[in-house]
Amino acid sequence: MKLRMKMTYRTPKGTEAEFLSDYLPPGAALLLMEDMQQSGRVPQIELLDQYETEWTIKELRSYMKELETEPHNVRMYVDGGFDKETGRGGLGCVIHYEQNQKKYRLRRNQEMEQLISNNEAEYAALHFAIGVLSELGVKAQDIEVYTDSRTVVNQMSDEWPVYEKELKYWADKVDDVVKKIGLTVQYVHVDRKQNKEADQLASQALKSIQIDSTIQK
Repeated sequence: MKLRMKMTYRTPKGTEAEFLSDYLPPGAALLLMEDMQQSGRVPQIELLDQYETEWTIKELRSYMKELETEPHNVRMYVDGGFDKETGRGGLGCVIHYEQNQKKYRLRRNQEMEQLISNNEAEYAALHFAIGVLSELGVKAQDIEVYTDSRTVVNQMSDEWPVYEKELKYWADKVDDVVKKIGLTVQYVHVDRKQNKEADQLASQALKSIQIDSTIQK
């Protein structure tokens, strides 16, 4: 979630002006809002999220307190592998997150049957990874997804249209889960070297080697 502040500033002589801030992380917005209220020169502040929903400072404090015990600051790497001869796919994801003031790295993969292309495997891997986030209890926050698939990045960012029906099927499934748990996703393209851990997990899944581990960093 990101918030922006709509505020009225008043000088000691009573001159007023209205300002609208850029979008800020919740913690920064709370810190600035509390500081401005203490100054006595900002008689009115509204907090608006990216959906134009208004938040009170009490609601924001409650949200920040809950966030301490929930997974947050999520960065996720995903990759899909495909065996053309068998139609099998290997799905891999690496999820970095923080919870209870500790940092974690989760690694998980999955084998999948009856796929028809590498692009479909990439999409299936993304859906698999988003599902893992849902299991972790990640909700109502901004996340970053890194993949070496330009197709996934550009189509999920609405830069490219989705024509293939099998890819549209997966894109719609991803959007449904993202919307259900209230995520705002930034898709980032990286080269294969930067995505080698997720790539290895996908390759291991194709060999029927199952990985499911979480470690504290």
